[in-house]
Formats: sequence, structure tokens, C-alpha cells
Amino acid sequence: MRCCRVVGPLWAAAKHPAFAGRPLFVVQPLDAKGADAGASFVAVDHAQAGVGDKVLVLTEGTGVRQILKIGDQVPIRSLIVGIVDQVETS
Repeated sequence: MRCCRVVGPLWAAAKHPAFAGRPLFVVQPLDAKGADAGASFVAVDHAQAGVGDKVLVLTEGTGVRQILKIGDQVPIRSLIVGIVDQVETS
């Protein structure tokens, strides 16, 4: 699971049927201090996120398949599963 920031939406004219009706976003991974950390990537939205939101992105295939419940052969690798309201560190 990674903490990321939603950079913007992504549209695709041709895509795998598993992506049909699912919003796609470009997300930027963040480090523990909230700074950019690494290359951005595409994630499917499952939490009704918006541009600028800090989100939790599941990047593990088995977990994605269990959440989406659309079979064992799912080409979706990154799934936005939550929106971060606040982060507290001790």
C-alpha cells in the first residue's frame, strides 16, 4: 500500500474490458513527509477520489482481485482504495 497524490484524470479510447466504467487517475507517490517520491503511475479509482487528494493505493494483485470481485484474471494492478483526511505522526 502506498500513499499518493492524485495528479489528474486519464482517458483511454481503447482499454481492456475490466477498466470499463472505472475512472483512471495518474497518481504521484509520496514519502513520509508528503514530498514526491518516485515516478507517477496510473491507478483505478475505487474511492471516488479527486485531483489533489492524498490517497491510499493498493499495488498488490491479489488484494485488487479480492476487492473488485471480477475474477482471477484482472489486468488492474493499482487501485485507489481510500482517501487520506489527516496524517498524524508521533
